[in-house]
Amino acid sequence: MDAQATEAGARPRDREATRERILQAARTLFGEQGYETVTVRMIAAAADANVALVGRYFGSKAGLFAAVLQGEPTLSKLFEDGADALPRRLAEYAAERMRRPPDNPILRALERSAAHPEVRSLARERLITAVLNPIAEQLHGPDAQVRARMATAVFLGIGATRRRLGPQDPTPADVDRLTAVFEACLAG
Repeated sequence: MDAQATEAGARPRDREATRERILQAARTLFGEQGYETVTVRMIAAAADANVALVGRYFGSKAGLFAAVLQGEPTLSKLFEDGADALPRRLAEYAAERMRRPPDNPILRALERSAAHPEVRSLARERLITAVLNPIAEQLHGPDAQVRARMATAVFLGIGATRRRLGPQDPTPADVDRLTAVFEACLAG
C-alpha cells in the first residue's frame, strides 16, 4: 500500500489526481446543469473530495470554471495551414456552427450562463486568449488586433443567430459568402 494512504483501503493522497477528479466532476456538472445551478459542494461530492480542496486548488467556483475552460479545445486547428487559408477555414468552421450547436457541453454551458457576471468575465478572457489573439497572431500588416476583432464578431454573430433562429444547413454558396466576409475582415 502507498505510504501516503490514510488507512487500509483508502485512496492514496495524490494532489494531482484529486485536482483532476475535481476538474472532471466540474466539467460534467457544469456541462449538464450550467454554472448557476452547480455548487462547489456538488462538485466536491461528485469528485469524492473535501469541499475545502476545491478552494485550495482553484480559489472559488469561478476559478474552477476558468480551469475547466482552459482545458477545452481551441480553434488552434484552424491556424495550422497559415494565414492564407484562414478565411476559408473560418468560413467552414462558422458554417458548421450554423448547422448545429457546439457538441461540447462546456461551450453550451458557457452560452447558457453568459449573462452571469463571473462567467461573463471568464468568457471574455477565454474569447481573447482562444479566439481573438490567435487570429491576430496569424495576420500581417497594420491593425491585426482590429481585423481579428472584426472576424471574431462575425464568428460570434453566427452562433448568436443560430441560438435565436435555430440550426440552418449551410450551402456551398454560404461558405463562399462567409469566406468573402472573413477575407474582408482580415484584409490588411
